[in-house]
Formats: sequence, C-alpha cells, structure tokens
Amino acid sequence: MNHECSLKLKLATREKIRRFNSLRGAEVQPGEFWDVVVVTAVDGIQREAYELQISEKVDRKELPLGIHYKVFSDPPGPKIGNGGSTLYALQQLKDMYGKALSRLRVILIHAGGSSQRLPSASALGKIFTAAPLGDPLFQMLELKLAMYVDFPAHMKPGVLVTCSDDIELYSIAEDEIVKFDKPGFTALAHPSSLSVGTTHGVFVLDSNEKSTHSQMENIPCLRFLHKPNMDKMRESGAVCQRWSGCFALSDTLSEFVYTDSTYYIDFKTAQSLLNLLKEVGPLQCEIDAYGDFLQALGSEATIEYTRNTANVTKEESSLVEIRQKIFHLLRGTPLNVILLNNSKFYHIGTTSEYLFHLTEDAVLRSELGLLTSAFSVHSDENTEGCCVMCSILDPSCSVGAGSVVEYSRLGAGVSVGRGCIVSSCWVSPGLSVPDKVFMHSLCVNHQDRPRFITVAFGINDDLKRSVGAPASMEALQLFGVSLAECVSHWGLDSEVSRFSGDLSSCSLWNARLFPVCSDPQNSFSMSLKMVQAVLSGSTFTLPNDTQLISMQESLQCKNLEEMLKLRKGLHDEITQRRSGN
Repeated sequence: MNHECSLKLKLATREKIRRFNSLRGAEVQPGEFWDVVVVTAVDGIQREAYELQISEKVDRKELPLGIHYKVFSDPPGPKIGNGGSTLYALQQLKDMYGKALSRLRVILIHAGGSSQRLPSASALGKIFTAAPLGDPLFQMLELKLAMYVDFPAHMKPGVLVTCSDDIELYSIAEDEIVKFDKPGFTALAHPSSLSVGTTHGVFVLDSNEKSTHSQMENIPCLRFLHKPNMDKMRESGAVCQRWSGCFALSDTLSEFVYTDSTYYIDFKTAQSLLNLLKEVGPLQCEIDAYGDFLQALGSEATIEYTRNTANVTKEESSLVEIRQKIFHLLRGTPLNVILLNNSKFYHIGTTSEYLFHLTEDAVLRSELGLLTSAFSVHSDENTEGCCVMCSILDPSCSVGAGSVVEYSRLGAGVSVGRGCIVSSCWVSPGLSVPDKVFMHSLCVNHQDRPRFITVAFGINDDLKRSVGAPASMEALQLFGVSLAECVSHWGLDSEVSRFSGDLSSCSLWNARLFPVCSDPQNSFSMSLKMVQAVLSGSTFTLPNDTQLISMQESLQCKNLEEMLKLRKGLHDEITQRRSGN
C-alpha cells in the first residue's frame, strides 16, 4: 500500500471521527444520523446489561441524542446464530414501529455471545470494549457508529447489518458517495489476500463489468462464497489481478479477492425475511447472517451450499431444511456490491488481536489516532509500548510493552509484564504480574452478597477447547501446563465438582478455579498467587473455606450494578484529578 493511499485512509478516518464527535451529546436532526440503533444480546441478562450501559452513555452525553437505542435479545431455547438474531430483531422492530418501519434507517449491530476468546468483554459485552481514543473515551459502539457516520444520509429505509468486534476503514474520492439505495442486499467489499478469503465471505463479481479502478465501484455480484478454499476461489472466478492505483493491499500481492464485512437490506427484502420467520416458526438451529443469507443471492447462486456443513459449529437436523427455505425465498434477490478499494478490515475479537491492534499495530494506531494513554492518570516513564485506558496507576508502576491495562487501579511499585491484559482489577502495592497473563476481575452475587473473583488465564489459552469428562482434564492446558497439574499446585482434588454445567463438555471456561473473595484487592492477590505457583512450579494452598467458581458461573451471577459503580468511581476520580492538574 503506497503512502498516498495510506494518507487518504488516515485522513478519511480522522474526518469520520471528527464528524461523530460533533454529534456526541447533540440532538441530531432528521436524516443526519440513524433513526434506530439496535444492539442484539444473547439473552435477557445480557440485554439488561446492555440497556443499562447505553442508558448511562446517553445520560453522560457520550452518544448522539434524539434517536432510539434498542437492545433485542434472542428468545429462550437453542442458540439461533446471528442470522436468527437478525430475523427476531426485524420482528421486534415490526412489532414496535408497525408501518412507520418503512420510513426508518436502522443499524443492527450483532453483539450477542459470551466472548470466550476475549473474556474481558464477557460480562459487559464486546460492543462495550474500550478503544484508546476520544474524550469521553470511545468504546466499540462509538467506533462502529463513527466509521459509518456518512451512511444514513445516503441510505433508503432499511437495515444495515454489522458485527460488534470488527472495524472497517475506507476512503473514497471527493465526488464519490457510498449509497444504499438499490433493492435487495448491498454489501461492502474489501480487497484481501486469498488466505484472508479462506476465513471470510468472498464475492464472485461479473467480469463483464468494466472496472473504473477508482477508490469505490458499484458492481453486481454473481455469487457469494462462504469461507472457500483457494481452489474454490479460482474455479469460481473470484480471484482478481492487481492493478495500479489507490489500493489497500501490500504491493507484493499480484492477486486478491474481495471479502465481506457489512451489508444493507432494503425494507422490502426485510419484509420477505419476516415472512420466513412466520413460515419456519421458532428456530431450532443456528443460522449465519452471512453464509446462510448471502449464499442464496446473485444470478449464479445454486442450492448446493445448503448441504455443506463444514463451517458449522453445531449441526442440527433442521439446518439443511431451513437453508433451503432461505434459498427459495431469496433466490433472484439482487446482491449489489460496493467495492471499497482503499479500505481495510480489522477484527478485534480475540486476546491476541486485541493486544496486537492496541499496542503493536503502528498502522492502525496511525489511521485511527489511537493513544498509548487514554483517559487515565499515570506517569509515561515506565509505560512505553503499552496501552492504558480509564485507569489510575501510581507513578512508580511499570507496564511492559504489548500490554493493555483498562478500568483498573494499580498501587505503588506494581509491575505488569509484557503481553498482558489487566482488566477491571484493583492491584495492591508491590505485586508483579508475569508476562503473557490475562487477569480480569468481576463482581458476583454469591450467597446473596456482592463478592469478587479474578479470572486468570494465559493470553494464548484456548477457553473453548473441551474434553468429554472431568477425568480427562489433563488434556486441557492452562499457562502451558496441564489443568490436572495446575490443580495439584493448588492442593486441590481432581474431582467431578471441579467443573460447572454440562460435565460432558469440560473446558477452562467452566472449570471451577477462581476464589470468591470479599473485596477486589484480595481477589486479585489470591488469583495472582495461584498463577505464580503454576509458573514457578511451587505450591500455593488456598484457605480451607475458599469457594471456587468458574468463568461460566460468574456470568450467571454477575453483579452488573456494582461493576458499573466501580467504573463510575474510576471515571469520576480521573475527571477530578485531571481537572485539578
């Protein structure tokens, strides 16, 4: 990517952030912004958490005012995927707005889920993950709204569908406009390497359409491929040859594909999707808002994909039948693609992605204007190459390169190693967090009282990996050591009660490892001693009456009000100390 394209991307991104900042806390005019912002949640507990946080944001004037913010949860029962969430959200919008929905421009942000790959976002939600810019501090919600700030003014009534853990940056020429005004689906497309294409959706474009090689092009799509292998991309004609011009790809790539991110559904097509929900009744399987909807579109779409379950996490008997109904319902619906040739897609859904993009990725830091220290009180001396957000650090603290500290208090002499995440923690003076450790404190309701736990994992631990019984726990790895060995370092028995929930699926996620404590400082200290015992090969014996719970259980009994109260206390103290200085 040449310097000119990079500069255009940076300037366009900064301008979007400037525009969004001008709307924060202001009553927006009709047509100036979205009419409705919808965030999805996996269940009623998560919905309440999201509603409370959005309400506080509105009260603090951190979001544009005068528009509707709605949180819709999935119905109780089986998981329904983001496609199912889309259908139910459309139904709830219809129930809420009736005929008026035909005049509204809606953004639908998928944010449901337990965030097992970035557990610091599990309790309060991925869409409320902090981003180191803005004053007041941005979270992913503000960042998403800022990147799409130009869309509503050039969009016919309908719904823009997007996810909560990615960012799309793009630039277009001054005489170009991204418009969502065509019938059917309209998707944004980004030039990507073929290897990136294997983990995304890929568009097969009409080769007869003459390319203008400008920063933005509108083009019909013949077919959509979902996570195809490289041979499939070539056979289908999805692979494009590089050309000169403003282009957000490495100069060494001679060929590329266009991959997906966000898409728009016009109101009439949204209506037809609602008919699908009526026809199939309560969903019993997971539907993918990308793979299952978009593969049905385009003039060359075929029904064969409906039987391909290679990319499905859990195969249900009804999935093929539902996919075929979606295919027949949507067949013939246009799939328009807006090629954003000078654009980039960033995913921030895992601990390693989060750390890389916030601390090491110099390009993204430059494009977005990310800060090393955002809305925090600390000395810059011992915190180079890290990221500190909404935290208070004693001047004698040190934070290693590649680490993120957020919503935390660090006492005198505290040191955080390299490549760590310390989130929502209260760290007592003199403590040292080893390299590549994830620590996150939560408030829980335990025996009718507020209590605290601090979950601790290795940055690269796989919380989703499961074994079929507690007896197989030695196959699970925590800090690079078998879980059975970790348990022995803490003087605990390897017993059945070591896991919560379904014992046929035992993982770090439902392993009862974390002590319940009366305050956040003791909680952090005790979990840190457990970590240090494993890493040093020593023994740390927990007090006899210590109760242990899992990350899974902590979310079921989380004390949301107390967690937000602690954050507010930090916010107020930082504001006071900054104004005092």
